This record gives sequence, C-alpha cells and structure tokens, in this order.
Amino acid sequence: MLIGCAGLQANTQAASGDAAKDTAKIDAIDADKNSAIYEVAVNDGVSYQDVVDSLKSLSEGMNFVNPANFPIGEHMKLRGVDPQGVKEVHSFCNLSMGTEIILDHPEFLVYAPCRIALYEKLDANKKSKLFIGLARPTFDLKNIKNPTMRAQKSAQELEDALIKLVDKARRGDI
Repeated sequence: MLIGCAGLQANTQAASGDAAKDTAKIDAIDADKNSAIYEVAVNDGVSYQDVVDSLKSLSEGMNFVNPANFPIGEHMKLRGVDPQGVKEVHSFCNLSMGTEIILDHPEFLVYAPCRIALYEKLDANKKSKLFIGLARPTFDLKNIKNPTMRAQKSAQELEDALIKLVDKARRGDI
C-alpha cells in the first residue's frame, strides 16, 4: 500500500554523484529533520495544477498509485466555511517498497496509504503561498512498539522516495 521503487542505474558513479546533489538540495529545504511533517513551499511560478500534474506523472513513473484524493477545502465550502485556499490530501501507495513494514507490523496499516497534502498558508513574508506536506513514514513507525530493523529500513527507503517526489513536484517537474 505504501511505497516506491528503485530503478537500476548503469553508471554507479554518476548515480552516486546525482544522489549526493539530490540529498544536498533536499537537506537545504528540509531544515527540521526532527519533524513528523516534511514541508516545502512550491516554487514561485509553479501553479497548483502544475503540482498536481507533476505528482501524478512522477508518482506513476515511480510505481506509485494514487488510489484516493480528499478535497477537504471543497467539503469545507459545502459547509459554509472558507478554506482560505487549497486544502487537499492525495494518497499514494506502492507495494514494491514498504511491504516489510506491513509484514512485520500489520498495525502500520493505519498509516497507509502515504499522504501528501497540498495547502495554502501564509509564508514567512505573510503572503499566501502553496505548500506541499508529507507525513513521514519514519515518524509513523515510531508509534509501533519495537519496530524491526527491516521495517525501519523500509520506512526510510519509502520516506526518501516520497521526499524526492515532493521535491520534484514543488518545482513542477514532469
């Protein structure tokens, strides 16, 4: 239900160099590694639709499926509440990664599938801005008693894949 897939790379040196660059970029935007939420602002010039299209395209290429979306802002409007911009959750899953978590700890299913939220809020300059947030699987796993090493490794691999997805989506990559 969760999860991402790893691709084979012909040039290991180039791949490790690219991975190091990707990690450096991600580290630069992920200042709070102790947070259960990974959050990034969408780049200027990237629209809501660009982000949605990017999530869809990139996730499919990573063997994720998007079984459900929850337009929370639309439901708020139906109840007469102004959602103050975009408020929605997209769920993603891929059983090629993270299966070990479910096998070792079936109760982890309460966190499945993985959730990525799109929302507008005020940025540091008090300007409304689109953000992407991810519930980190490694933090979800902290709520499981005595997680196995296999589950911990799987949760980290899953989280790394989802962070790459979010990082590319914030730029509008396809």
